[in-house]
Amino acid sequence: MKKSVCVATYNGAEFIVRQLDSVLKQFDHGDEVIVIDDCSKDNTIEIIKEAYGNRVQVHVNEKNLGAIKSFERAISFATGDILFLCDQDDIWEDNKVATVMKAFEEQRADLVIHDAIVVNGNLTVMNPSWNDYNHNNINQGIVGNIFKNAFTGAFMAFKKDLIPAILPFPAEIEMHDQWIALVCMKKKKKIVFIQEPLMKYVRHGGNVTGIKKRPLSAQLKGRLKMIKAIAGYKR
Repeated sequence: MKKSVCVATYNGAEFIVRQLDSVLKQFDHGDEVIVIDDCSKDNTIEIIKEAYGNRVQVHVNEKNLGAIKSFERAISFATGDILFLCDQDDIWEDNKVATVMKAFEEQRADLVIHDAIVVNGNLTVMNPSWNDYNHNNINQGIVGNIFKNAFTGAFMAFKKDLIPAILPFPAEIEMHDQWIALVCMKKKKKIVFIQEPLMKYVRHGGNVTGIKKRPLSAQLKGRLKMIKAIAGYKR
């Protein structure tokens, strides 16, 4: 099966080669890497082109769209049978792709999500399990995941058949990974959770996604938007 990895970048010059190196050594020549750059002000684009040439597709947004719309563009360009989502500053373990693909092949998964090792910017381990660190419950269902999202996009891969079901992302949602997971649940797709940590998830001030402490009112507003979006879902 052909694989696609969808990457959103913004001012990622310091980390992007480390991330893409960890991806490409696990990909075959026929697989594809799609980068959507969200108007970086550093030399992220130049670094990618110099390091990888035509091996990596680079598309630059005409204006700053944010992470959600950047991932939407990347997914729309993907032609692989299996799509992996990828942040710009993490590190994949050497067995990530093989382990995830095995879940698709042997368990007939529609979406696969795995755990990750939480590290700081110096790659010092903060917790050997993101799910423990973030108090996640993958099996809590639609309602539970609306109020406490347990799905992180960088840990996810899914079949291309899901693309028409998840795109376009509703304009009002605040998390694309949560949306993908909720759509899969609503359509009763098979979600497989791999307990093994298959990447280093880097937590520092430069992350595009991750934990953000917000006022309770803002959190409730975001959840109400997601409830409205998934309740009105008819695809």
